[in-house]
Amino acid sequence: MSIVDKYVNALKSLEIDQMYKNDFFLTWEKTTDELKAVYEVADALRELRRNNKSTRLFDSGLGISLFRDNSTRTRFSYASACNLLGLEVQDLDEGKSQVAHGETVRETANMISFMADVIGIRDDMYIGKGNKYMHTVADAVKEGYEDGVLEQKPTLVNLQCDIDHPTQVMADMLHIIHEFGGIENLKGKKIAMSWAYSPSYGKPLSVPQGVIGLMTRFGMDVCLAHPEGYEVMEEVENIARNNAKESGGTFTKTNNMAEAFKDADIVYPKSWAPFAAMKERTDLYSEGDSEGIKALEKKLLAQNAEHKDWECTEELMKTTKDGKALYLHCLPADISNLSCEKGEVEDSVFDRYRVPLYKEASYKPYIIAAMILLAKVKNPAEVLEKMAQSEDIRFRG
Repeated sequence: MSIVDKYVNALKSLEIDQMYKNDFFLTWEKTTDELKAVYEVADALRELRRNNKSTRLFDSGLGISLFRDNSTRTRFSYASACNLLGLEVQDLDEGKSQVAHGETVRETANMISFMADVIGIRDDMYIGKGNKYMHTVADAVKEGYEDGVLEQKPTLVNLQCDIDHPTQVMADMLHIIHEFGGIENLKGKKIAMSWAYSPSYGKPLSVPQGVIGLMTRFGMDVCLAHPEGYEVMEEVENIARNNAKESGGTFTKTNNMAEAFKDADIVYPKSWAPFAAMKERTDLYSEGDSEGIKALEKKLLAQNAEHKDWECTEELMKTTKDGKALYLHCLPADISNLSCEKGEVEDSVFDRYRVPLYKEASYKPYIIAAMILLAKVKNPAEVLEKMAQSEDIRFRG
């Protein structure tokens, strides 16, 4: 019996033909079967590596990396995922490219893609910009491939945009699946996606939006909590509402953190900036209004300071299901009395969940690798079986 048989058998029961030669932008653009396939392939790749099996899908090729915002976990997860499959990563530093000399997005996309199999992009800073930019790049390389300029069409993977953070929330979900013993055990589980205080401003909306857009797909009871004035995109709330209706779960909202935490199986306290403010910020940057940006920052920091009581404390954690809710965070967290004076979570809570948090983060390289593999091969079950049966090993020690 192969070490990946259970994952292979699960894959064979899923309808995933549309993933082949396709990109990964937003989780709600994928079918439930396609999301499940990512989890099965991610677990299979993890099992193969654990058993010292080579998972080199490529003998050569590039994974292009473009980060327009700072990153630790996602940057290294993307590099690890590409390397796991046999690709070398090349960063695109726009400051060292010809973009400043007027090179268009279409031109840049084709110039970097002659031997590229994957392009990973993080562009989460400005509302209405990031996801749109990713589609522009994807359209450009598709056109380049169809015109015969490129020998292959690189797969685009969204490493975080202004709308969603699919690699993060998919990793979060795989962690949840393992903690609760399977995807079939998630129905009816309550997750509190709650705003929490931060001494900084401008944190993207993509994580909370990604959470409510994904967790509602699996029959979970998703509660979005935030102070008045910290709304997320209405269109994503509508997606969450529709998802819940279709899956048999619920999507509720509250302006009370304690209400969200009560009897929750999972809590995700995380700061984000109000949608309206992020939209204003985008407009100010577009206009080059530096004084307006400074004024907005001052206003938002003062607004945040009015809600310092929105903190994940030991007392709040006691009100969760049996006082043992699973604590999630995309990291880095603002930890009270450790990384800041007052933040999203008490240091004792964070320290108690530190190991599970690191495990949560450890799923991301495999999630990204699974997204790439499913886009590159027509029969992923067959490919995984061959990897398991191959004599090729990863490490000879």
